Amino acid sequence: MDSSNPSKYSIEFFPPRSEVGESKLDTVHAELGKLNPDFFSVTYGAGGSTKSGTQQIVLRYQAAGSRCAPHLSFGGSNEEELRQILQVYIDAGIKRLVALRGDMPSGVGAAVQHSYANELVEFIRAETGDHFHIDVACYPETHPESNSYASDVSFFKDKVDAGANSAITQYFYNPDAYFRFVDYCQAAGIDIPIVPGIMPITNYANLARFSASCGAQIPRWLNKRLTGFGDDKEGLRHFGIDVVTELCEDLLQGGAPGLHFYSMNLSQAVTQIWTNLDLGNRPQRELL
Repeated sequence: MDSSNPSKYSIEFFPPRSEVGESKLDTVHAELGKLNPDFFSVTYGAGGSTKSGTQQIVLRYQAAGSRCAPHLSFGGSNEEELRQILQVYIDAGIKRLVALRGDMPSGVGAAVQHSYANELVEFIRAETGDHFHIDVACYPETHPESNSYASDVSFFKDKVDAGANSAITQYFYNPDAYFRFVDYCQAAGIDIPIVPGIMPITNYANLARFSASCGAQIPRWLNKRLTGFGDDKEGLRHFGIDVVTELCEDLLQGGAPGLHFYSMNLSQAVTQIWTNLDLGNRPQRELL
């Protein structure tokens, strides 16, 4: 298994659900493409609900010269459907995947043969060998369904043992949570690069809603500051860029092997943070 292709600086999109959304994303992709990220990842909706949209975006941007990493989950698909998807990506020259458990469509749980991300990683390895660099997800502040910190790391290790090359974390705003998580993982025998997921702060209501659903914590001090901006959207945006830039700097100075930006299909905040950090000229650290 080749671990020589680490995550460095990458950006995530989600597939739009309308032609207008696709046109806007094309503009965002063109803007963010100027940053020359290591790759763009494209999410896969719950139950595979954006299966065709994910594939269309990935193939279009890959053909345009971007390096793309489609998200993939069993999501209600059977093995033959997944084989076909994997072959499409191989034929398109795609070398990287983000393998996730995903959510099952309602009513199909008992009928689906596989569901967990480690099983998906095993399946991809069995079908394609070392063709793909496989990223998986992990949770410095624990998965919202987790029974304990230890069990959460154990499930993460299952994905690593199945053949994952690197991991991308859920977003967070407490760098100590990341560093302690990495230390705990290393003690548990996990030695792949763990890349911090970064969520720019541009809209407090959206951030609070996302964080409540995915288990990401907004520190009390940060929550108070953000609510204090009220209707001052521009002030919140500038403050959010400063806070996230400082977070990223702390992470990189502390040895994080890269950054993965959740763009929310917007370009301005990611571009500003990227520029603040001078990522285009920043030397890469050796992997832990």
